[in-house]
Amino acid sequence: MPRYRDIRERPTQVLDLTSLLPDEFELIVPPFEQHFQAHMDQWTMTGKPRTSRRHSTYTNCPLPSAEERLLFVLAYLKHAPTQAFHGTAFDLIQSSVSTWLNILIPVLRSALVDLGDTPSRTIAALRQQLGLDTAEESPASPFFTMAPSVPSRAPKTLLNRRTTTAVRKSATRSRTTCS
Repeated sequence: MPRYRDIRERPTQVLDLTSLLPDEFELIVPPFEQHFQAHMDQWTMTGKPRTSRRHSTYTNCPLPSAEERLLFVLAYLKHAPTQAFHGTAFDLIQSSVSTWLNILIPVLRSALVDLGDTPSRTIAALRQQLGLDTAEESPASPFFTMAPSVPSRAPKTLLNRRTTTAVRKSATRSRTTCS
């Protein structure tokens, strides 16, 4: 099972697993952990409101530290493995992978919002995030979209084919009703 403390000194391995260098990875850890603790103060692992006791990390927790949780979710988002395969890599069963991902993906998004690094969903949002002037469109821009094409108004060509209808003999019997 990959542990962050074991791969921290190998930047290429951290980059391969998460698409982040160790410095970038460690920059995300504090807000990620803050949002995780805030989430766990309100909710249980099963998604129910927390009512009686506070969240605590058990000694046998499969993802005991913030770095392990962040590595787990970033590796899943980068490689998009099946949950069964990801669970095998992190020594979890598939249902536990699903439970952890249901918690960690929204927590990661909240942490990225705080850092101002959320993914852009539109070209205009990407240009704004990169600090490019949105009023000026560059003709050599690699970001382009094509307008949807209108449906053709040309008449459809009908094919001259003989149609064949296949029926079973039992389905063609007529029904008799009693009055």
